[in-house]
Amino acid sequence: MLERIIQYSIHHKLIVLLFTAGIIGFGLYSLSNIPIGAVPDVTNNQVQIITTSRTLATEDVEKFLTYPVELEMANLPGVKEIRSISKFGLSVVTVVFDDDLGTYLPRQLIAEKIKSAEEKIPAGFGKPFMGPVSTGLGEIYQYVIDVDPKYKDQYSLSDVRTIQDWVVKRQLSGIPGVVEVNTWGGYLKTYEVAVNPERLRAMDVSVFDVFSSLEKNNSVAGGGYIEKINESYFIRGEGLVTSVQDIENIVVTNKGDLPVYIRDVATVGFGHANRFGAITGNGEGEKVLGQVMMLKDANSNAVIEAVKQRVAEIQSSLPTGISINPFLERSELIAKTTSTIAENLILGCLIVIFVVVLLLGNWRSGLVVASVIPLCLLFALSLMYIFGVDANLMSLGAIDFGIIIDGAVIIVEFIAFKITSQRTKLLALPKNERQGLIDAITYQGATKMMNSAVFGQLIIIIVFIPILSLVGVEGKMFRPMALVFCFALIGAMILCFTYIPVMASLFIKPSNTEKKTISSRLITYLENKYQPIITWALRKKKLVLGLAVALLVFTGFLFTRMGGEFVPTLDEGDFVIQPILKTGTSLSKTIEATTRMEKILKKFPEVEQVVSRIGAAEVPTDPMSMEESDVIIKLKPKEEWVSAETKDELADKFKVALSEVAGVDFEFTQPIEMRFNELITGVRADLAIKVFGEDLDVLYRKALEIEKAIQNVEGAADISVEKTAGLPQMSVKYNRQKIAKYGLNIEDLNKVITMGFAGKTAGTVFEGEKQFDLVLRFDDAHRKDIENLETASVSLPNGTKLPLSEFANISYTKGPAKISRDNTKRRIVVGVNVRNRDLESVVKDVQAIIERDVKIPTGYSVSYGGQFENLRTATARLKIAVPIALILIFVLLYFAFDSVKEALMIYSAIPLSAIGGVMLLYMRDLPFSISAGVGFIALFGIAVLNGIVLIEEFKELKAHGVNNINKRILMGTKNRLRPVLLTAAAAALGFLPMAISTSAGAEVQRPLATVVVGGLITATILTLVVLPILYAMFDRKGHHPKVKTKVNFKALGIIAVLLAPIVGSAQQNPISAEQTVEMAIENNKGLQANAKRINQSEQLVGSAFNIDKTQVSYGYDQNNIAENGLPLNVFGVSQSFQFPTIYGAQHKVEKQKVALTTQLYQLNERMLTKEVYVAYYNVVYSHNLVKQYTYLDSLYGQFASAAKKRYDVGETNLLEKLTAETKQKEISIALAQAKEDVSKAYTMLNQWVQSDSLITVNEDVLPRLTLDNFSIANHPGILYYNTIENLAKSSLSLERQKLLPDLQFSVFQGTNNGVNAKNYNGFQLGVAIPLWFGANKSKINAAKTETFIVANEFENYKIQLQSKYDALLSDVKKYQETIDYYETAGRALSKQLTTTASKAFQNGEIDFLQYVQLLESAKNIEINYLQNLNKYNNTVLELNYLTN
Repeated sequence: MLERIIQYSIHHKLIVLLFTAGIIGFGLYSLSNIPIGAVPDVTNNQVQIITTSRTLATEDVEKFLTYPVELEMANLPGVKEIRSISKFGLSVVTVVFDDDLGTYLPRQLIAEKIKSAEEKIPAGFGKPFMGPVSTGLGEIYQYVIDVDPKYKDQYSLSDVRTIQDWVVKRQLSGIPGVVEVNTWGGYLKTYEVAVNPERLRAMDVSVFDVFSSLEKNNSVAGGGYIEKINESYFIRGEGLVTSVQDIENIVVTNKGDLPVYIRDVATVGFGHANRFGAITGNGEGEKVLGQVMMLKDANSNAVIEAVKQRVAEIQSSLPTGISINPFLERSELIAKTTSTIAENLILGCLIVIFVVVLLLGNWRSGLVVASVIPLCLLFALSLMYIFGVDANLMSLGAIDFGIIIDGAVIIVEFIAFKITSQRTKLLALPKNERQGLIDAITYQGATKMMNSAVFGQLIIIIVFIPILSLVGVEGKMFRPMALVFCFALIGAMILCFTYIPVMASLFIKPSNTEKKTISSRLITYLENKYQPIITWALRKKKLVLGLAVALLVFTGFLFTRMGGEFVPTLDEGDFVIQPILKTGTSLSKTIEATTRMEKILKKFPEVEQVVSRIGAAEVPTDPMSMEESDVIIKLKPKEEWVSAETKDELADKFKVALSEVAGVDFEFTQPIEMRFNELITGVRADLAIKVFGEDLDVLYRKALEIEKAIQNVEGAADISVEKTAGLPQMSVKYNRQKIAKYGLNIEDLNKVITMGFAGKTAGTVFEGEKQFDLVLRFDDAHRKDIENLETASVSLPNGTKLPLSEFANISYTKGPAKISRDNTKRRIVVGVNVRNRDLESVVKDVQAIIERDVKIPTGYSVSYGGQFENLRTATARLKIAVPIALILIFVLLYFAFDSVKEALMIYSAIPLSAIGGVMLLYMRDLPFSISAGVGFIALFGIAVLNGIVLIEEFKELKAHGVNNINKRILMGTKNRLRPVLLTAAAAALGFLPMAISTSAGAEVQRPLATVVVGGLITATILTLVVLPILYAMFDRKGHHPKVKTKVNFKALGIIAVLLAPIVGSAQQNPISAEQTVEMAIENNKGLQANAKRINQSEQLVGSAFNIDKTQVSYGYDQNNIAENGLPLNVFGVSQSFQFPTIYGAQHKVEKQKVALTTQLYQLNERMLTKEVYVAYYNVVYSHNLVKQYTYLDSLYGQFASAAKKRYDVGETNLLEKLTAETKQKEISIALAQAKEDVSKAYTMLNQWVQSDSLITVNEDVLPRLTLDNFSIANHPGILYYNTIENLAKSSLSLERQKLLPDLQFSVFQGTNNGVNAKNYNGFQLGVAIPLWFGANKSKINAAKTETFIVANEFENYKIQLQSKYDALLSDVKKYQETIDYYETAGRALSKQLTTTASKAFQNGEIDFLQYVQLLESAKNIEINYLQNLNKYNNTVLELNYLTN
């Protein structure tokens, strides 16, 4: 199917180009519409249920509000966790659901359960409602309402709050994607009826009468309508109060004829609701804050832009002197992270393009491959848009174009190679036919390489499958990355079969192979460095493997020392400081403290704005007490910093500066990080030490013990104990006997307290569209102290009044400030932020100290949460995901190679890649994190690709007949060095920008990229060295020689530096001819087989004594009757023998066979010795020839260059220039052929030696060999035929002896079971005479004939041996004359010719052409001598083989 797609693409180029244009168009559309964010939203699927009650204390909130809600939610399907916080007036229950339930089903389930919970909450205590549909990334835009200093006196905090609530908030609320606009700080305006208790007593009016009158005199009514004539008149009773005066004029009661008005017993004015939070900013005092919260899963960038646009519109409609000051907006972080992504992608893209263009050595090929990069990115963006994957730091930040274009590189490089190889044919064709041939070449190249391309990309996609299976926080963080990577790879695969063939056929032209390029020079350099290393490694297999294993063990040790963290902290560019004040600190004191802190912080030049959020907002999704605050510090860009260089350093300086604020501790964090921590784990700290138990006092004591114990743990910063105790209270404990005595009930007394001190809403006052509560409470003077509480009037049934102290004991006490529960169990948290150290090692130290030093009571327990909880669960999932990835890789390799052995060999790249990943992490002082773990999963997939390339090449060479395993390895590694290095270089360098980036958001990518870069470096180096060794050890079906190869595709410069240290130790070991012969006799498999045949023959000598099988018999015959009249049962044993002399004859034949195999071994050994000597001296001869031609090549190179220069300046004619060029080319070709002859000679030598290690000759000069004396009698061939003659004679003697009779012998015994039975013994002797001996006679005749045949062959062999000797002797004399001439006169003549020519040229007697020709003549004498000497040596070796 893929072949058809490729063929269709090449034949329909326009359609493919339109398809590509479609990808570009839709990709650009997707890019402009895809949701863009800073980081993935990792918040779990949770719903907050909030219940506010302005009057209830902490314990009562837990009892009456939190517990009923928790109870109802516990049985909902899909609930993973329930957390709750109960504090004064507020209950927040967080229910965490499984992610697969979606966003709205849990809210629907909770909405049904809230109704049941409401019924269990006493009336008036509060109604539970759900928090907004938002997440940890929901707080996208925060602003304060600023008042111009000129208009400070015109606007009170109530006015500013009213503007925020009724002008700004309302207009922001309609924006798509905005789920809530939360208000914080200022005073919520109310119409306040401040009752004076003394006046009430004086006028004998109760507070209940006042409340009742307010309720009854502020309402509207409808009376239907009346039809009159043709119109309907609707009846409307308008009884709403509209002003302070209206309220003052309400009648409470009548005393006699005189009405008692509200104004008589109370002061009516504008007040404000009891508040539990405030905002301060920039040291300027209180402000009002607005917090825009985004709908879950909305496009944050689009929503922020819409909010900013709406804010700009609102600004113009605000009253004079009022402005909106945005101090924290997500778009800045999105811009920074987007810039980081763009920077990394562009840099990675440029580096990959540079590497590809440089090392492919063909800029056209490089650009075709490079054009795939933007297309893959646009394709990935299109699928992201279709499948709803957001663009953010994690989804786009980990794309490595080097990996993505791997398939394209393979295909394009091969097509370019094929087009170049047919350059001559292409250039000879007319232009109109040329394109057709290029299309055909492209089709062949693309179809041949498509399997490799698909497999490489498929293995990367499959290795990402386990990452797609991750769930929870790490799943939300890394699944987008895996998806986008897969999208890009799918795009690359599609383009490989459509776009790439089309562009290759259109743009790739045949290049000139003779032209030296940077690429070819670099590859040659790397090959020269690599060749000695692999040669050395093949000789030192055990040492290399031992070093690799030792390195792996050392890496494992390093890994245990690294520590771990969940995910590296993203630098958001801003700070949040959480001051820890004394529990129960008043709101005004907290405001004073934060304002002072803001003034200190504003002195730092790095600080742009400081805004503090105190307590709880109107919608308390982040419930803090009044002594708790978040001081948000907006920092200037880093390039403007003066005081510090890093955020940690700046945090330390902030801490020192803030130390002047006495009695306050500080925790440092970041806005999003803080929100994520709190929403995901319920704790704001990196590590939460949770102590569970029932008694709040015991919990608090144990928490303080833990805080003290871990104070000195290195890296543990900002240690804080959750403020659960010490909330100041005025406790009213009722005396039930007195209440009963006066006929009262507790409800009435509670209403007095609630109404008088907290205030109670009696209705609503409308100002146009604005609505304000009408609240009744005691005036300020009567709700300041405990005495006001004691003297509060209580009306008795008889009309008299008594103070509240008559019915209750009122005193100061301390109560719980906050009660936190996890899964319905009370707990307290010791929060620890980790700085300058990894999280895991801090936790280990903390756990050890707590177990040792802190005694936990029975029924109480300690657990660890926060970021550590995420780390623990994610690590557990990775322990499943990583093995699955490894298994999938192995399965895929097995399917590809159909061999467990080969799959395991390639699999070795995985531990080898882990070495570099761990080491680079360790060197960069980065702990192991989930980010690094995902990096390892990706790395394992990439690492095996190089192994696949090598093993495939080895298999292909084997299929083409390269049986020598060493030669196969050396050829294979050289052929595939470029592809291996290019694949690794592109992948590693593609991740390099991420690994070294310091931009915003790079912290998360850095471990992942570091692992891949480091791992690929070691995987490549060790794969090129260790994998060939493993292959040599486990694939022993071939034999072993030397090296020579040709280059294929892909390379890398960085590895040259890494390989350099090893080069020095990789030396070859020159050996002499005699040592080579000894090595060949020891290693040659053919000779070893002959030696084993001798053993086999010796083993068969024992078979000469082949006595027949012994027969055991039983007989029963009724004719054979014993004396007792019963038949006998006869048992017998019989044995046959050949005539004894036959065994001796057989033994003699077998011994002759042993002698024959021994002679055959010696004959083969002699022949092997001759062949090794011939091959050895051929190597020496070829080396000498290369030296001669190298000299001539250099000479004619200079001549050609000089001739060209002389021709260019007109000093000579064209003939001399052409002559020089022609001659230079001839010599160049001869030199190249001589070099190939060296390689061939080594190949032939290794064919016979068959050594595991590569050999080199130690003789530089070709010697003249001596001829041995003629001695034909001792030639192994003669001895061999002598033995055959003896064997034939012995075989004849054996066949004759087989006519002798065989001998037989048997014994038997008969008996029966009758009365008086006896044993009857007997024996029998016999001979077997061959009466029918025709067959034996035929065999004897054949054996006789065999002796004649052997005699004739023997004589023929001797004649041929003598003739061959005579002919070779003639050749020796012929070559000897030439050699003698050179040694007596030729050598001197050559030197004299060289000297004379040099002098004549220097004196100007001859020109350069003549000089060069004379030198060539001198060299030709030496070359002729070498050729004749080599032939002479070969002939002498043949003669010595015959004669010795």
